[in-house]
Amino acid sequence: QVQLVESGGDLVQAGGSLRLSCAASGSVFTINLMGWYRQAPGKQRDMVATITTGGSTNYADSVKGRFTISTGNAKNTIYLQMNNLKPDDTAVYYCYAYSDYDFSDYWGQGTQVTVSS
Repeated sequence: QVQLVESGGDLVQAGGSLRLSCAASGSVFTINLMGWYRQAPGKQRDMVATITTGGSTNYADSVKGRFTISTGNAKNTIYLQMNNLKPDDTAVYYCYAYSDYDFSDYWGQGTQVTVSS
């Protein structure tokens, strides 16, 4: 089992920046991919960015050039640096992890990001 805890969500003006953090605990050695998804009211949950244990990253087209996903020194923490935020970035952001040990998806509780115009 893996537990994920996010932090860093806030209210920010358009053009501003935020950094989200996600700390994984439990069977972290089984994780081979982590990432961030987001869900706006009335919309589906969409991938924002992912990073593998090997360091390969993938971004949604809408955030390329503005958001950066990275891992911490302990490898059980990931970050999402969000720059030049837009009102369309307003959503609940969820941390995600995938374990190919038990083929399971894990989710955090979510953190709210609100961008005012």
